[in-house]
Amino acid sequence: MRLRKRNTAWLLILAALLGIVLLSGAATVEVAAALIALYAVALLASIIEIQPSQLIDRSRSSLTSMRMSSDAREAVERARRRGSLTNPDLTLLDIGLITTHSGREGIVMRRTRSVSLDDDGVRPFITLHVQPESADRHALIRYEIIDQNGDTQYVHEMRTFLRDGEMNILADHHLRLYDNERSLGAGDWDLRVMIDGALVAAYSFTMAPSVEERVRPRRPDASASRDRLVQALDDDAPMKLEDLLRASEAQRREQSGR
Repeated sequence: MRLRKRNTAWLLILAALLGIVLLSGAATVEVAAALIALYAVALLASIIEIQPSQLIDRSRSSLTSMRMSSDAREAVERARRRGSLTNPDLTLLDIGLITTHSGREGIVMRRTRSVSLDDDGVRPFITLHVQPESADRHALIRYEIIDQNGDTQYVHEMRTFLRDGEMNILADHHLRLYDNERSLGAGDWDLRVMIDGALVAAYSFTMAPSVEERVRPRRPDASASRDRLVQALDDDAPMKLEDLLRASEAQRREQSGR
């Protein structure tokens, strides 16, 4: 909506004529009330210009926001508290981390918010809903992973061609965890996502210590192999990336249908 100041002059003329009629006493109470109501309608219709396209865009944005996962809502809110300016044409529907782990069943991937230093590596992903106004162009997606000490342990940038609708954007490279030469530590970590230089999400997750680190104080002479130490992690049903994203999409649809 926007004000149309060009109609101010004739509205003042109508107001003056209406005032003359009311002050003259020539009109009955019913007629005076009808004239006032008509003038109020004319006033609203003349001053406020309703643009249907804007109303449609706002309704679409509201419907899209209802499909956001709880993780996405939390990450977007944290980014807003840091002063980020959101693009209404780009809606973050989901955000998360995919870990890879070598076990008895081979290399498996799973989505988690509690990453372990026993995992081979971890890579972030986001799900975006792109409005037509921001589609058909390249955008710079930047992922940053910050450790418990505030040090940046992972930075990855990728130019992605945005298409209208929903997009799953998985980082091309992972952060190596197991046997990393930088001796990563456990604690509360952060994932930050930027699009074209603007912060759109700040996602917190937990980095758990390795099983070997947890048993070392009680068993300093432990010599078990890595497969034995991480057997507990293999007990969870592994899920491939394609199945994982499909399950996540089905969950969002179920939530939006409620």
